[in-house]
Amino acid sequence: MSTYPAPELPGNLQWLNAPASSLHEQRGRVVALVFVNGASAWSWQRLRDVAQLHTRYPGRLQPLAVCAPRFDCERDPQYVLKQLRRQGVNFPILHDLDWQAWQRFGIEAWPTVLLIDANGQVRERVTGLDSMAELERPLAALCDALPMPNDDDLRAFVEASAEPRLPLRFPGGIAATEDRVYVADSGHHRILECNHAGRVLRQFGMGTADFIDGDLEQAAFRRPHGLALVRDVLYVADTGNHALRRIMLRSGRVDTICGNGRAGEPVEGIVSSARDIALNQPQAVFATDSEVHLALAGDNRIWSYGLGRGELTCRAGSGQLEVRDGSGSMAAFAQPTALAGVQQVLYVCDALGSAVRSLQLRNNTVQTLLGQGAWEFGDADGPRERARLQNPRAIALSPDAPLLWIADSGNGKLRTLRLGGGEVSAVPLPRRLHGVAGLSVAAGAVWIAETDAHAVLRFDPATGELGRVAIDE
Repeated sequence: MSTYPAPELPGNLQWLNAPASSLHEQRGRVVALVFVNGASAWSWQRLRDVAQLHTRYPGRLQPLAVCAPRFDCERDPQYVLKQLRRQGVNFPILHDLDWQAWQRFGIEAWPTVLLIDANGQVRERVTGLDSMAELERPLAALCDALPMPNDDDLRAFVEASAEPRLPLRFPGGIAATEDRVYVADSGHHRILECNHAGRVLRQFGMGTADFIDGDLEQAAFRRPHGLALVRDVLYVADTGNHALRRIMLRSGRVDTICGNGRAGEPVEGIVSSARDIALNQPQAVFATDSEVHLALAGDNRIWSYGLGRGELTCRAGSGQLEVRDGSGSMAAFAQPTALAGVQQVLYVCDALGSAVRSLQLRNNTVQTLLGQGAWEFGDADGPRERARLQNPRAIALSPDAPLLWIADSGNGKLRTLRLGGGEVSAVPLPRRLHGVAGLSVAAGAVWIAETDAHAVLRFDPATGELGRVAIDE
């Protein structure tokens, strides 16, 4: 592309975690201006790519994330800041509330990265999720042309109003039993086994972001999210490692079923070597004695792994980001992020579609239970055709009733849908919930991962009591 002077950032943009600055003040280093949406898995992946490149070119590369809203809830700057911090973003974030920067820079889709050289010239535009090399080649050329940074340039960025230091950091998936609660402590890259009072009994993973199998003290995860418990096996959607992991609870050993640590296109067939298989941002997992089902947010499809033959199969989804019913690849999902199931039916939470779908495992037919389209959302109870959700991120089934619990995260509410033709109802709670990303129903309670509040909650449907589980190590 031809080079041109980069326009200045609109002066009224809000800087969420850094003092206000300008592109002119960044002269002398390369700027990666990353246009994203905080709810988009594709945006998350590109932000991770840029963060990785930032570590290779410290002092010479300055990433800036510009976040435009898709949902009404994303008009709240704190909601947006939490969205990106969940993904480990630790460079300056700007809130493009009214899409002013988006229009000024002529952006057409997220994620888009503009590479601006040390003289303030736009030298490259990378749109979508091209290979890492498509981004790194021009960036490396620009950075390599600069002199080595001095000590001031190498000073680490310190976020304003950083998240508090708490036992949990952005907990995601949760799986409860009659006497245990398992929590994916995503921001600390570990899985916790707790009793119902919150006492930590065991920790799986060292707590550092890595991809290592082995005993519980030696293993490592990277932003693990979805959990599924079957007997004495805990399955983990290890999102940051693009892998399906397994914890043998009796021994504490962690191993990898499939995934090589990089985002990629899965291939159907027998898995002869776990690390030969690529997955793309597995967010959720649901398991039975014979199969493990995976929701891949990065490719908008549902996959199954047969535990007997070790075979990986695509159940449904075209890969396009849509809310479309049909069978197999004729159906489409809009960023599936949670799974629940009973008998031969799998329920899927579509975050970007603000929808809940059903997948018949006998014939791979997908139907929409809630939701009207990829850009339709709202806040309404009632009959399914009129009810609306906003960016739901978790679901769970009651074991003793045909009741589906829904974390309507964008609206800060907990909702229920009685299966078989019932209506959608908001659960009366004493307060608004903050960014819930995990639900589990067990022991007469609903266990809630209140992700943005770094907390686990217990809700008693019989009494309406909502209490915090004091996680204590």
